[in-house]
Order: sequence, then structure tokens, then C-alpha cells
Amino acid sequence: MSSMFGKTRTSAMPDRAECNVAVLGIRGSGKSALTVKFLTRRFISEYDPNMEDIYSSEEIVDQQPVLVKVMDTADQDGPVNCERYLTWAGAFLVVYSIDDRRTFEGCQRYLDVVAAHAKSLQVDLPVLLLGNKLDMERYRQVSESDGCALASHYSCLFFEVSACQDFISVQRVFHEAVREARRDAERGRPTSPLFISEDRPSASLATTLPLGPGLGELPTPAGARVVPVKSSRAQSKRRAPTLTLLKGFRIF
Repeated sequence: MSSMFGKTRTSAMPDRAECNVAVLGIRGSGKSALTVKFLTRRFISEYDPNMEDIYSSEEIVDQQPVLVKVMDTADQDGPVNCERYLTWAGAFLVVYSIDDRRTFEGCQRYLDVVAAHAKSLQVDLPVLLLGNKLDMERYRQVSESDGCALASHYSCLFFEVSACQDFISVQRVFHEAVREARRDAERGRPTSPLFISEDRPSASLATTLPLGPGLGELPTPAGARVVPVKSSRAQSKRRAPTLTLLKGFRIF
């Protein structure tokens, strides 16, 4: 039996919860680097910014197993076809780069979109505001107080991390997203799980939801297992074992 923090269904999978996390932000915020860091503990400096995929990782959060599914979105300059992640995610990470004011201003549009969606549902949605690239402190254009003020305005949690340097802090943010989704479910709001089981394949997001110009085709969720990286051009700074991607690409 698998569950999504209170919602259960029978399947052949072991008993564990699932949590869908959407990573949002405009180009240059470091969404993909954060996603890969969380999944592989590695930092990538090159990737395909137009490729959007869903990845999975089996995690232990507060001594409880959970399958964390991460949608690394490929929006370039702002929210596009938002329904694809609003109806899928149980928690949202809204990311900007502390050394690029443009990304900070862009993330406010995502906060507006999620807030409007939450208002339409008359619920509180788990949202975390994330200032990335803390290793670029000397080039900072967005102060920590600016981030705190924005998070306070939207009543969301706020973190600053470095996808380049610090795996523990990145992991903490994703785990906190799981905790927020869990608390949300415990308060009684049904979450939006994406169950993956052999007896009932999930519908493909690629065929049911429209994509904006320049976005790659979304993978079939039924095929989304533990997939830690996202691009045929993605490379870490250290040599690592070969990893296979959803769409058949490989990285070395």
C-alpha cells in the first residue's frame, strides 16, 4: 500500500508516502543545479535549459520513507502553462539567484500564481522561497532581508543555499518541503499525488497538459523511477559513475 500523506491505495509497492515537488523560477535561477544536487550530491555547470522532466528519489524524512518526485520546470522568462505543475505538485520551491536581481523579480510572479491558485481552492499551499548561489555572496544583488520580506509577504518559508557547495542545506530544503506537505495533509487538505504502480499506470502529463513554446515533452510519469540527472550535456566537476536518464541520455 502506498500513500500520499493520508490518501491510500492498494498497490504492489511497499508502504511509503509520496510527495510531488515543483521547482519554479526563471532562467538563471539555478533550478536544475539544485535538483541535480539534491538527487546526486553533485553540481552541474552545463545543462539543457529547455528540457523539463520529473525525477524521483527515495528519501527518509523524520525516520519515515517517502518517494520524492521533483518536477524541474523549464520556464524561461516567467510562468507559462502553469496548470501542468499547479495540479500536480504537493509543494512548491520558488527559486531565485542572489546575484541576479532579475531572477528575484521573476520569482514574485510565481508566488503570485501559486497564491492565486491556493485562493481559488481556498487552501494554504506549501511554498518555500529559495535564494540560490550563496557561493556568489560577493556579487550579491538581492539582500537576505529582501528575501525574508518577500517570504513574509507571501507567508512562506525562506532559505538561502548554494547548489555549488552545500548538499546538506539543499537536502534540508527538499525535506522541509516534504514536511510542509505532510503538515498540510494532516490539517485535512487532500494533496495532489502522482501514484506510480504496475496495476494502474498514471496518465502522461505530456499528453494531457499543454506546454509552452520551447518546452520539451514531459516524460510519462509511469516511467519515472529514480532518475538523478536531466541533460545529455550535464556534467559534474568530478568524474562519476554513468547514470541513465528517462529519455535515454547518459552522463559520465
